[in-house]
Amino acid sequence: MQTSQKISLPSMGCGTWAWGNRLLWGYDESMDDQLQAVFNLCVSNGVTLFDTGDSYGTGRLNGRSELLLGRFSREYQGSGQEDICIATKLAAYPWRLTRQSMVSACKSSAKRLGRNVDLVQMHWSTANYAPWQEEPLLNGLADVYEQGLVKGVGLSNYGPLRLKRVYPKLAERGVPIATLQVQYSLLSTYPVTQLLIKDICDEMGIKLIAYSPLALGLLTGKYSEKGPFPKGIRGLLFRQLLPGVRSLLVSLREVAQSRNKTMSQVAINWCICKGTIPIPGAKTVEQARENIGALGWQLNSSEIAQLDQAAANTDKKMIQNIFQTK
Repeated sequence: MQTSQKISLPSMGCGTWAWGNRLLWGYDESMDDQLQAVFNLCVSNGVTLFDTGDSYGTGRLNGRSELLLGRFSREYQGSGQEDICIATKLAAYPWRLTRQSMVSACKSSAKRLGRNVDLVQMHWSTANYAPWQEEPLLNGLADVYEQGLVKGVGLSNYGPLRLKRVYPKLAERGVPIATLQVQYSLLSTYPVTQLLIKDICDEMGIKLIAYSPLALGLLTGKYSEKGPFPKGIRGLLFRQLLPGVRSLLVSLREVAQSRNKTMSQVAINWCICKGTIPIPGAKTVEQARENIGALGWQLNSSEIAQLDQAAANTDKKMIQNIFQTK
């Protein structure tokens, strides 16, 4: 018996920790108070959608992201408390093979959060490498919706062809797909401009969530071709991409200066103007405050056209998620 209701999403999300499965690199418990302050600032300013995943925090940090997010939501006292919406993504691990494994995973996430998940999402499709695994996992998502364990169901890293196959199967069970997450920014327009996923989502009544709207920080204007660069793989990627994105950063800076905004705020606002819910990451109060500055105003049509053209003419693009399907 279906007991869930279709979820109503806030207008903008905020990843409490930055950059997908790297969000807890360098984490230690001394950061907890700082992260609580980030959470509090977001909610008090109307940013009430928080996206996480059960794979965010593995090994010694197993489930840490959900544990902290649950604690922060319980301890927050202030305006917007009743509007807090927590979304989590369940990983399609190789050992998750049955529909019951997804139900169990959702219950485990709820236990870590200390509350039911509002929006549960399939973290990625297995269609590219183990297509036989996908159907039972999707049936498991439908099960948690039918059992009233969640308010809504979403997908992540799905392309239009895969979405068109999955959508009717869930619809047959009366399970609407509320959201779809894709990597989307001025440096990653591929899902929208080439796969046309936004048009498909609009037709199906699915809200598009844009993760990594600042392209791992490349669109913040804080990095130059001369360095310094972030450590590790991110630094190597920046060295490869920065020379090829020079013209886009120039256009972004021009619009930001004319608007008296930061480059980050313009990049996030561009995502909003494209009809998506961006979920930028924030580890510090300063980052959160800057993200919030993307709200309450809109780029005009000529500014959007300028940025669109700059994005289209960029020599380098952000590498796509390996799990993104067509």
